[in-house]
Amino acid sequence: MSLKSEYPQLEIDLKKLRENIEAMKLLCDRNGIEIAAVIKGFSGIARCVREYEDAGVSYIASSRLEQLEEAKNADIKTKTMCIRIPMISEADDLVSVADCSLESEISVLCKVDKAAAAKGRIHEVILMADLGDLREGFWTTEELIEAALITENELKNLELVGIATNLGCYGSIEATAAKMNELIERAEAVEAVIGRKLKYIGGGATTSLPRLIDGDMPERINLLRIGEGIIYARDLPDFFNCDMSFLNNDVFTLKAEIVEIKTKASHPVGNITVDAFGHKNTYEDRGMRKRALAAIGKVDYCDFNDIYPRMKGVEVIGASSDHTILDIEDAECELKVGDIVEFDIRYGSGVFLTGSSNVKRVFV
Repeated sequence: MSLKSEYPQLEIDLKKLRENIEAMKLLCDRNGIEIAAVIKGFSGIARCVREYEDAGVSYIASSRLEQLEEAKNADIKTKTMCIRIPMISEADDLVSVADCSLESEISVLCKVDKAAAAKGRIHEVILMADLGDLREGFWTTEELIEAALITENELKNLELVGIATNLGCYGSIEATAAKMNELIERAEAVEAVIGRKLKYIGGGATTSLPRLIDGDMPERINLLRIGEGIIYARDLPDFFNCDMSFLNNDVFTLKAEIVEIKTKASHPVGNITVDAFGHKNTYEDRGMRKRALAAIGKVDYCDFNDIYPRMKGVEVIGASSDHTILDIEDAECELKVGDIVEFDIRYGSGVFLTGSSNVKRVFV
């Protein structure tokens, strides 16, 4: 039996996605920066990846080898990059589906070199420098240089193509011009000992885009790993006050069906303990309010704070595993059971929605 329900649904506008890719590529081209296009924000959907390839990005990048494999199987010819430090146990798979990888452990570099040799391949590597965000990367310049020398002189099936960093993902450290210059200093220290210029100095990810927008990105930064900055165009204005009006912020539209409309108390009645996820919440008492339940929940998007109703006057006030609770008291239009409500999404919800088997994908 084939289920016929159309909802919940994620509508993907490939034209708007392509416009975003091309607009971002133009900005980066003007600043001498190549793009490693990160596809994990939409779970590596092949039809979306094709738009990146056709736009001419330098790399298709993901933290998940499965997504890179899917891209290869879809006949994507653009080079692929693994942006999560690889597990030593997946070295063979890594060199099969990734042309380049970010690295921060000498033991892993040695294993990847052996795997590449066994397959008769040369695998590109970018060594990561930790500038204080405290995720991946060599902590000192001396450690970075040691790894660079080993890669350059001893690991014959590896090609050291660059030095890069990550900022803002764990330690919330801002990608300032000073941090970019610190990275350049470390890269130039590596260049001094290996006796040549590196192809890439990678200034980070989407969190480094404010340097481009503000016009103070140092010249030697020439590679960025960009995912959500292209896909959603929402986080940078909200968190970094960046003007991203040159991008579409509605590439993705979440659609969910209303299954109940009732006027109810806005504060739970009874002894409050914990919700279905073990959290003890607080609730605002706004009196009796008209509410709607939509047939989608945390299982599909994780955090209800990462979905945004498009209809004015509709507010997401909570969610359980399979229901989203909406306050529609002040909705600009009358809603009824069976109506479809639309939401904008951001990176956090998009990762889950695009990977959910319960959410139907529709391309326009």
